[in-house]
Amino acid sequence: MFRSMREEKGAVSPANQRTLDSARTWLADKGRAILEEQVEIARVPAPPFHERTRAELIAAKLEAEGLRPQFDEVGNLLAWLPEVPRSDDPEPIIVAAHVDTVFGPETSIEIRQNANRWIGPGITDNARGLAVSLAVLRALRRTRTVLRRPVLFSFTVGEEGPGDLRGVKHLFRSGSPLANTWAFIAVDGTGLRRIIHMGLGCKRYRITASGPGGHSWSDWGRINPVNAVGELIHRLTRLDLPEQPRTTLTVARIGGGISINAIPRRAWVELDLRSESEETLLAIESRIQETLTTSVAVEEERTGGKLDIEVERIGTRPAGRLASDHPLVQAAELATRALGKVPEYAVSSTDANVPLAQGVPAIAIGAGGKSADTHTENEWFEDTDGEAGALRLLAIIGTIAGD
Repeated sequence: MFRSMREEKGAVSPANQRTLDSARTWLADKGRAILEEQVEIARVPAPPFHERTRAELIAAKLEAEGLRPQFDEVGNLLAWLPEVPRSDDPEPIIVAAHVDTVFGPETSIEIRQNANRWIGPGITDNARGLAVSLAVLRALRRTRTVLRRPVLFSFTVGEEGPGDLRGVKHLFRSGSPLANTWAFIAVDGTGLRRIIHMGLGCKRYRITASGPGGHSWSDWGRINPVNAVGELIHRLTRLDLPEQPRTTLTVARIGGGISINAIPRRAWVELDLRSESEETLLAIESRIQETLTTSVAVEEERTGGKLDIEVERIGTRPAGRLASDHPLVQAAELATRALGKVPEYAVSSTDANVPLAQGVPAIAIGAGGKSADTHTENEWFEDTDGEAGALRLLAIIGTIAGD
């Protein structure tokens, strides 16, 4: 499925090895600066579909480096090294860090320090990935490191929940010039061990049931959409989901009704289905539809009424997998071991899902440090290893793009 990426052992020329060494040296004492930039970025809100203010901050930083970054049609911020790729250049490498957070515009963004921890919404996900990507870009540019392949630094929009990977989907849309990307590296979150080489597939649905409604006393017995949705939830919790490949089905949100003394005219439920296998996703999707049909029939038979049902797919993240012995994964393992860490192969849902599903070699890696309570307002970050995350990313790029 994946295009071949030949082994590059010994492929870095002495001259370019020296420039890579210079980039490493430049990064070697930048841990504090990376952390300060991470905090600065985290303090700029980036709600789903409203990432532009944070992206413009990053654009200003790139312009200060003498670059001319460009926004694409959906809001991704793009910066090339070298700045003007030639038409005869080899296929590029993409380094992607998502700009958005999970927090809506109603969330107050306060980033505070408590001893060695920085606490606040989005301090890790993905302010850390953004700061480390910027540091590596600066290291390559300021040391004039020459790579065999151009590198596109992409600061993507829409990675989190409702964004549905819209930024990276645009990069790899049909007919995109980036369809032949040589390799893709998503920089997301923290840690130095994980190498995400499997994209966790996800399908999300909103199911809406609608009926005539009525008064809770005088119209009692009339068909009730909430009852049908409740029956559906009850039956879904009893579906037998496979353990291999691991598959989950979550009832994430429910709603409906207008008053305590009224039979609802409308009720809805949102479902999150995940699996390591695209085929399994499709199979469970069919079972959800069968369960919905049965659940509606139960309420219609009980009351003699009829419900209108709408099923809307509100999110799709394709599954994909890159073999653990692929040269891109092995480059990440080499860089991880060079830092004294034991690599941990993992599956997750990241920007890397889209290229993986299209046969482009792709991984996602953390950007160093320690964190927890991600996607909560008490998310926290500890700078346990300074610039190590940036050094790991630089090492991977050097291995797969060095001359």
